[in-house]
Amino acid sequence: MTDSRPRDRVPIPHAGDAALGGAVARMLVVVPVRNEQRLLPACLSALARAAGHVDVPVRIQLVLDACTDESAGVPTSNVEVMTIDERNVGAARALGFAHAGATCAAETWFATTDADSEVDDLWLRAQLDYARAGSDVVAGIVGVREWADHAAATRRSYEQQYRTSGAHGHVHGANLGFRADAYWRVGGFRQLRTGEDVDLVSRMAAGGASIEWAEDVVVTTSARRVGRAPRGFAAHLRRIESTYRTESRSA
Repeated sequence: MTDSRPRDRVPIPHAGDAALGGAVARMLVVVPVRNEQRLLPACLSALARAAGHVDVPVRIQLVLDACTDESAGVPTSNVEVMTIDERNVGAARALGFAHAGATCAAETWFATTDADSEVDDLWLRAQLDYARAGSDVVAGIVGVREWADHAAATRRSYEQQYRTSGAHGHVHGANLGFRADAYWRVGGFRQLRTGEDVDLVSRMAAGGASIEWAEDVVVTTSARRVGRAPRGFAAHLRRIESTYRTESRSA
């Protein structure tokens, strides 16, 4: 039987009996980067604003993956940078968290977003509140910043499909947070070129993690037609466009 769920969703579990919960003393944000010199400054500015709304230290870790542009010249002094040559977003996220090593173990909250995205000012504050209330994973929602490259029908179709009432079930690497011990318990991100986010949360859910499907944890992202992941968000929008064009021709 074919699974008809959108690729960014996982089955919505009940709150895990094995919820880890507890205090948070620090936060680490990992951002994979692949030729993002144009959009990266806005991403980092948004993260800096979000970091200013929490009462714990925040470390921002960029992972420059096979960049051939000037992305390396964008980061400011309060951002840590590592360089890899994997051309794989799952590997980039995984290596970013692994780089933290023993400095990010107990009482640490991990979060990840994308370099073409801008987090809300309260992005980290909301995650911290959920973590302190006992959540192991916080899966937020994603809005599109600019639709200029797409037809109006693509936008309408996307917004109709993107249900955000109740437990929304969406998983986006651009808007995801989790407790460090819950992350390491399932082995972290796998080196997948696409779908590494859904894969991770699916394994965490199967392991009994307590997941908050949070509509108040918001990120805006680009709607560019060609993305970095082969079957990522850009490809999802192109599929929507192809579907409604096919349906229009057959009507």
